[in-house]
Amino acid sequence: MLPFYSVGLKRNFNARMKYGQSNYDFDEGILTCMAPGQILQIEMDGDQELNHSGWLLLVHPDFLWNTSLALKISKYEFFGYAIHEALFLSEKEELTLITIFQHIAHEYQGNLDAFTQDLIVSHLESLLTYADRYYCRQFATRKVANHKLLEKMEQLLFHYFNSNELLEKGQPSVQVVAQQLNVSPGYLGAVLKTVTGKSTQQHIQQKLLEKAKEKLSVTSLSVSEIAYELGFSHSQSFSKFFKSQTNISPMAFRQSF
Repeated sequence: MLPFYSVGLKRNFNARMKYGQSNYDFDEGILTCMAPGQILQIEMDGDQELNHSGWLLLVHPDFLWNTSLALKISKYEFFGYAIHEALFLSEKEELTLITIFQHIAHEYQGNLDAFTQDLIVSHLESLLTYADRYYCRQFATRKVANHKLLEKMEQLLFHYFNSNELLEKGQPSVQVVAQQLNVSPGYLGAVLKTVTGKSTQQHIQQKLLEKAKEKLSVTSLSVSEIAYELGFSHSQSFSKFFKSQTNISPMAFRQSF
C-alpha cells in the first residue's frame, strides 16, 4: 500500500496481482493505474523470477495541490477499485504513452526551476487523458467486473463532500451512508472490506482528508473556518484528525506550499 498515484507500464510481467481483495486481470494488458492507499499484492511461484521492464510513475497527492489536476484527478475512474483489469495497448498507443513518460522523466531529472511542476503536471494530465481514451475503447470490447455498490458509494460521498450537505448536516456517519445506499451498515462494511480491504469509516475519512487538503491549499480560510466547514465542533478536533492522517498539522501542510 503506497501513498502515491501510480501509473505503471510494464512488459514481461509473469506474476499474479491482487488489487484490494480481487484478482487483477494482467494477462494481456500492460498499463495499471492505482490511487493512494489502495492495496496491491504480487504473488508468484517460489522458483519464479520477475524479469519485467517498462515505466513506473509515482506521484504524491500533495504534489498536485494548488493545480488544476488536484480536483480533476479523482474523476478518472481507472484509479478506482471497481476497475481491476490492466489496459491493453496497441504499439502506437504504447509509444504515445512512453513518449509522455520520457517527457516527465526529462523534467524531473533536469534542472528544477519555477516551471518544473507546471510542466510535469501538464504532461501527467496528457498521460491520464490518453489513458482515459484507451480505457473507454477497451470497455467497449472487454468485460469489466462492475462493483455497483462501491461505485454508488463513491458517487454519494463525492456529492456529499462537494455540496452544502457537509456544512448543513455535518460529517456523514456509516449509518447514514448505508441508509442512502439502501443496505445495512454491516453489509456495506463487509462488501467494502472484501473489495477494498478498507472499512466504510476509512473511506469517509479519506474523502474528508482530501477535502481538508483542498481547502488548505486553494483557499485563504483559517484553520478554524475550515474545521467548521468540514463539520468539526472545534478546530482542535480537526487538527488532531488531520495530524493523525498525515503526521503534520494543518498549518504545517499549508506552509509547505
